[in-house]
Amino acid sequence: MTVTLADVAARARVSPATVSRVLNGNYPVAASTRERVLRAVDELDYVLNGPASSLAAATSDLVGILVNDIADPFFGIMAGAAQTEIGGQEGSGRAGGEKLAVVCNTGGSPERELTYLTLLQRQRAAAVVLTGGALEDPGHIAAMTAKLARLADAGTRVVLCGRPPLPGSDAIAAALAFDNRGGGRRLTEHLLALGHRTIGYVAGPAERTTTRHRLEGHRAALAAAGLDENQDRLTVHGPYARRSGYDAALELLRREPGLTAIVAANDTVALGACAALRDQGLRIPEDVSVAGFDDLPFSVDAVPALTTVRLPLYEAGARAGRLAMGKEAPPPGGIATIGAELMARASTAPPRKG
Repeated sequence: MTVTLADVAARARVSPATVSRVLNGNYPVAASTRERVLRAVDELDYVLNGPASSLAAATSDLVGILVNDIADPFFGIMAGAAQTEIGGQEGSGRAGGEKLAVVCNTGGSPERELTYLTLLQRQRAAAVVLTGGALEDPGHIAAMTAKLARLADAGTRVVLCGRPPLPGSDAIAAALAFDNRGGGRRLTEHLLALGHRTIGYVAGPAERTTTRHRLEGHRAALAAAGLDENQDRLTVHGPYARRSGYDAALELLRREPGLTAIVAANDTVALGACAALRDQGLRIPEDVSVAGFDDLPFSVDAVPALTTVRLPLYEAGARAGRLAMGKEAPPPGGIATIGAELMARASTAPPRKG
């Protein structure tokens, strides 16, 4: 049943005129009243009609791209590539099917993620692209499943880029998932082949799918080599940030002074780990090898060049943009796994003997 302005007013215990003032922002309203109205809007999932009721069921020229952190090249590259495809070819004009792509920075907040989706729903967005790993929280998963279903029912095309599909959800037009497990396994197999047996791991936030999948790949390689004992002791979780890599590397050295290699959750974290090792007077890779993940643009220019796993971020973002615009047919079953390639460089070498 369609939720009306009167329904929101009744839930917020205000007049319909007050609800209209809050939503239109054209009249001063007390902060407490405004908060009550907005809470009722969210609870009832009320969608404001456009200026013409005859167009109420149509989608707009807006496309939302949700990222955790636009300053992180991992997200910036995907968002930029998607935006290029969504905006249309240069000079094509409106007849070329151009859309306005808006990048929404969630800061990793699940509440902000849902808020942006609600705002995009109210604007009747033509499509939504969600990038990066998902939060593994049952409550948030249920809320996301319901929210994406409402978007899809309203005609919004939903595309996932770099995150696995939601379990049990049929609202997704397409999901492009990176092979994080396979990449994590190949990276650790590379270190094992070099002769490393005491390997520390700097993981991302424990509640993220990307973190879990990369760590599972790492541990699968260790288990195959018979080295899966004490892995909890040699694993430190933290944000996907340089400072996290720095602090985690110091903690790993405290726990295991004989460490010969460190695998980091991503390249930014790996750079922090490298800085910590240097501050401790250790050489890379002569004393400790370091590896990252993602193959961000700075990785090859690091000194020494960083061994990492390449994810085709630009290609994935561009494909997500085409899928969002309907320029490309969805993959079979709506899901595609994008491969990860090992990039062996100078930051890893056989461990020093003796």
